[in-house]
Amino acid sequence: MSREPIITDHGRTAPEENRPAAPLPMPVRDQLEERLRPQKLSEVIGQRTVADRLSIALQAARLRNEPLPHILFDGPPGLGKTTFATVLHNELGVELAITSGAALDKKGDLLPYLTNAVEGSILFIDEIHRMPRTVEEFIYPVMEDFRVDIVIGEGMAARTINLPVKRFTIIGATTRSGMLSAPLRDRFHMHEHLEFYDVDDLARIVLINAGKLKTTIDDDAAWELARRSRGTPRLANARLRWVRDYALARANGDVTLSIARDALDMQEIDPEGLDKQDRRYLDTLIRVFQGGPTGVEAMAATMHVAVDTLEEEVEPFLLRREMIIRTPRGRKVIEAGYRHMGVAPPVLESPLDLPIFDPSRRRF
Repeated sequence: MSREPIITDHGRTAPEENRPAAPLPMPVRDQLEERLRPQKLSEVIGQRTVADRLSIALQAARLRNEPLPHILFDGPPGLGKTTFATVLHNELGVELAITSGAALDKKGDLLPYLTNAVEGSILFIDEIHRMPRTVEEFIYPVMEDFRVDIVIGEGMAARTINLPVKRFTIIGATTRSGMLSAPLRDRFHMHEHLEFYDVDDLARIVLINAGKLKTTIDDDAAWELARRSRGTPRLANARLRWVRDYALARANGDVTLSIARDALDMQEIDPEGLDKQDRRYLDTLIRVFQGGPTGVEAMAATMHVAVDTLEEEVEPFLLRREMIIRTPRGRKVIEAGYRHMGVAPPVLESPLDLPIFDPSRRRF
């Protein structure tokens, strides 16, 4: 079988041995790189209490031959809310429809998902807290009685049609459960909160996914990646992909501890998981505002960063690591933050060190 010549930039045919390898077909690429999510409940690492409760719900649904109860997952981004929905779909072998609360602007946007649902299928609504209130109220009878109330006409001529739908499961995911209305939140029979992962569980995830990516990685390197991933599997997978590329470009492709450290240092991710933006935040708060307290607007103006970026991306991890605190007067660095930046914390004045006739002591 003849092959077409490959033309170089200079119009010459490239030799056979120098021709670039053909890209992998998309299905093969998906199998190698995109299937990092667990496919079964037994493959889920971490979140064991949540997985155990879901296992009981699965077994009971199978024995009763009924759909799963409606489930609400909440927690920070990247902890596996979508993963649990796809795992439940695989366990039951039913159809799965996926949408987002932001895409459901009006009642009509939800109708195709409801009318096309089959018995026992799953509708997954990501960021469900972004649904408008009118859409929330529209799905109340769906979740309780599996019926859709459609109003036809207007004014005195308007009439309501009750359209029954198949019994199916709604799985909602949210990063802000407090923004859900109480009536909607109460209609979910199971409410599961996902916690951050510990380093050992993340290291196991890194080792398993490295095998799926056809990459050799040492146990120490996997633990180092996990330690710098902020307790989040999504970040651990992103770090793993970067380290894999770095090892392939700068070494023989095997990920060792030194290779992992060099790769993460190039991304400016320190051993505590802080990136350049996090350290800049701490440095600004310590150097410019003497450790605080100061308002987030002042911080954002000084750093030339949007307030939302600080509140949603930077501060949550620093708060969780107890490097800063939020007070009524603003943000303030505490001892762990000073220690991480290599700065001695300020020495607080003790009341016993003040002169006995100091006016500040006579006020009490």
